[in-house]
Amino acid sequence: MNDDVPDISEEEAALHARVKLLRQEHADLAASIEALGQAAVPDQLMIARLKRKKLALKDEIVKIEDRILPDIIA
Repeated sequence: MNDDVPDISEEEAALHARVKLLRQEHADLAASIEALGQAAVPDQLMIARLKRKKLALKDEIVKIEDRILPDIIA
């Protein structure tokens, strides 16, 4: 076993995998929003929907990261 990598629980590994997946989806939405914005006649309703979904993903990422690294007052 590698001594540089701390042991993490199965739940924590699942949370890390979920965050990675959500970050990819967030990046994909950002690219979609950018592409829609470059259209000759941008679909503002679709862009607004994608931005809301992107924000919801960011909120979920933050919640999961808080579970992984809880804010401990020392």
